[in-house]
Amino acid sequence: MKENIMPAIRLTLVCLVFFCGIYTLIVLGLAQVTPGKGGGETINENGKKYYANVGQKFTEDQYFWSRPSAVDYNAAGAAGSNKGPSNPDYLKTVQQRIDTFLVHNPGIQKEDIPSDLVTASGSGLDPHISVQAARIQIKRIAAIRGINESRVQQLVIQSIEKPLLGLLGTERINVLKLNIALDQLK
Repeated sequence: MKENIMPAIRLTLVCLVFFCGIYTLIVLGLAQVTPGKGGGETINENGKKYYANVGQKFTEDQYFWSRPSAVDYNAAGAAGSNKGPSNPDYLKTVQQRIDTFLVHNPGIQKEDIPSDLVTASGSGLDPHISVQAARIQIKRIAAIRGINESRVQQLVIQSIEKPLLGLLGTERINVLKLNIALDQLK
């Protein structure tokens, strides 16, 4: 037993120094080269500060709607729902979201609604929607704002973020950035 105690103590000390010191400094150094220097990407608009990497609630018809949030966009309580896809309460919530979307977007068929507009993300704070989710809202936004649909379509195309390194993930659109650009069209 004595021959095992000293190696275990040495390994504990090495791990303590590495994970509490060296690893922390490496992560801190990498964060310094990211937008916001590890503090998140912030956008100041009309005297308000927004975090572009945290979902914002947009439900007004003149804006592109965000992905629903299981935590009502509260970053302090980031979490998804623990209800499975066969849970009656979950299905009722999704159906209510579908019904609301159809009321606000006449002419759209239920089967054409992208899933990210009616289901919450795993964190409940996803700031992005799919390109399809943005495109399906163009007609409503153009009509309410009195803007040509092709101009809104162009704005959506300009807002598309490509996958990381061209490989990881799918094309997506940051809803906050898109809605700010939409407001700046005036």
